Amino acid sequence: MSTRDYLEKDFYKVLGVPQDASAGDIKKAYRKLARKYHPDANKGDAAAEDRFKEISEAYDVLSDVKRRQEYDEARRLFGSGFRFPGGGTGGRPGQGAPFDLGDLLGGNRTSGAGGLGDLLGGLFGDRIRRPTARPRRGADIESEVTISFNEAVDGTTATLRMTSDEPCRSCSGTGAKAGTTPRVCPECMGTGQVAANQGGFAFAEPCRACRGRGLVVDDPCPTCHGSGRAPSSRNMTVRIPAGVSDRQRIRLKGKGVAGENGGPAGDLYVVVHVSKHRLFGRKGDHLTVTVPVTFPEAALGAEVKVPTLGGSPVTLRIPSGTASGRTFRVRGKGVPRRDGSRGDLLVSVEVAVPQKLDGKAREALEAYRTATVDHHPREGLGMSSSAQGG
Repeated sequence: MSTRDYLEKDFYKVLGVPQDASAGDIKKAYRKLARKYHPDANKGDAAAEDRFKEISEAYDVLSDVKRRQEYDEARRLFGSGFRFPGGGTGGRPGQGAPFDLGDLLGGNRTSGAGGLGDLLGGLFGDRIRRPTARPRRGADIESEVTISFNEAVDGTTATLRMTSDEPCRSCSGTGAKAGTTPRVCPECMGTGQVAANQGGFAFAEPCRACRGRGLVVDDPCPTCHGSGRAPSSRNMTVRIPAGVSDRQRIRLKGKGVAGENGGPAGDLYVVVHVSKHRLFGRKGDHLTVTVPVTFPEAALGAEVKVPTLGGSPVTLRIPSGTASGRTFRVRGKGVPRRDGSRGDLLVSVEVAVPQKLDGKAREALEAYRTATVDHHPREGLGMSSSAQGG
């Protein structure tokens, strides 16, 4: 951030306090605004993140008694109407002589006397004299894992082989050859960004000279060739929670690529693939299973054994006159929920039709057909008895 940017900013206006505000009022205003615009409360909101940086910057100056005094003095010296050269106006209206900001900041070069730079140096410190590279958040990475149906229901642990770019171990992430150090980028002064004008609007973009790093490497590291990053492989054990569904994306905060210059690590996203089960299916928190029954069991009623996932079978009572495809509910035999409860097991019964019949079975069915000749199951279709095949 340049001296010009700081002097043209009104930190009191940023915090919404008067210039004579007490230290307590400044602190109170900062806390209120920081809670409102904190990145954790505004996920993915770039505008809120920029606003939070402005608030923090203003509080950083105004909360320090000495820096606040120097900031106020600098503002009084320039006056509210002052604009730096390059914006269409100069320090003195009507004069077209070149304006050398270095003379103003550096004082009298002949005499060696200190100028305004001495005052601003105490206010802005390293922001003027020793710019440093900005912290950069590490990249997010994504991996996939395939687990069994039972593991998805009960939860499991999986080992992932992660390959990503990490800070180069040979140069500790600096990108410079051992025994040398990178220098601050002269284009962006270590910020990693440069200002660009387009259509009357100014915006920041990554510095092309240093590719947004804020540092320039003259003698690159032979391992990473100056990038400061190198491929790295590691094994990571990941806990897959009980009840995970197929193709669900699990986020592991801070387990992605390491950041640069003290920046936080990115996140790891694990996409879970669940293998199919030969008997059971799933519908949300419920398990599903289809159980074959005989015609007599469906017509007369019966008690049948039903399998459960990973447990002992349960007995299901089927009432007489049960139609094929009817679904029954066995409570508490489904998928675990976060609150500790479980979903249900949904049991669909299906009448099994024998493919082959012996003599006695055929005779019995013929006798049953004769006994139920007056029963017309397709009567509701609006057809005559002869058309129904009866």
